[in-house]
Amino acid sequence: MDRAIYTASNGAARILEQQAVLSNNLANVNTPGFRAQLSQYRSTPVVSPLIGSAETTRVLTVATTSDSDMEQGAFMTTGRDLDVAIQGEGWFAVRALDGSEAYTRGGNLQRNADGLLVTGGGLMVLSEDGQPIEIPDAAAIGIERSGGINVLAAGDAPTEVQRVAKLKIGDPGNARMVRGDDGLFRAVNAQGQQVELPDTTQVTVVSGILEGSNVSAAGNMVGLIQNARRFEMQMKVIQELSSKEQNANSLLSSAG
Repeated sequence: MDRAIYTASNGAARILEQQAVLSNNLANVNTPGFRAQLSQYRSTPVVSPLIGSAETTRVLTVATTSDSDMEQGAFMTTGRDLDVAIQGEGWFAVRALDGSEAYTRGGNLQRNADGLLVTGGGLMVLSEDGQPIEIPDAAAIGIERSGGINVLAAGDAPTEVQRVAKLKIGDPGNARMVRGDDGLFRAVNAQGQQVELPDTTQVTVVSGILEGSNVSAAGNMVGLIQNARRFEMQMKVIQELSSKEQNANSLLSSAG
């Protein structure tokens, strides 16, 4: 009976883990470029530890949350010059807080007080040569479809536009994009090693548009409700088994 209690408690713990993933997805339903985290759990039989025995004693659950939904989010027109979106495969390269090169689809860019191009979260955006991008004071800033950044100083003629840098758009190729604890993605090759993506010119960067989150609010809400019901069922199983165990202990005490 104690094995059944442990099995039910294990299932309840996995449900809570999945609930946290769904809640995080819902919290980022309006985050530009956010990729929904996928969460699943599977049954795993526990084999008897006795040598030469292949008997399954019980079944536990194991959570797997290592993947993300890479489907492109819906595009939203903003009209803002520094709001950009990538059409097709590709990632904006940024400098993570740990100093590594990381990747995001969030294109809500801005110029900070130091004149550097940063993301909405304040991370430095990288150029095609992997360096931070400095944006001089300008009356107008434009981003080309290739990712080139042009500025026009106040009082300059339209023909005097200057190109200051090009956004690095990482090409994932055969690399696997893995989400880190900071919410940014890193590229991992077939050997499991972290690599930096090469710059590509094969995708189109659209200015004045943001890619929205690909989270399905309705789907995640349904998942939260279903998980709440599953958790309640696991709790009922634990309560019922605990009650039966108490009754059994009471009978044994009376018999003694």
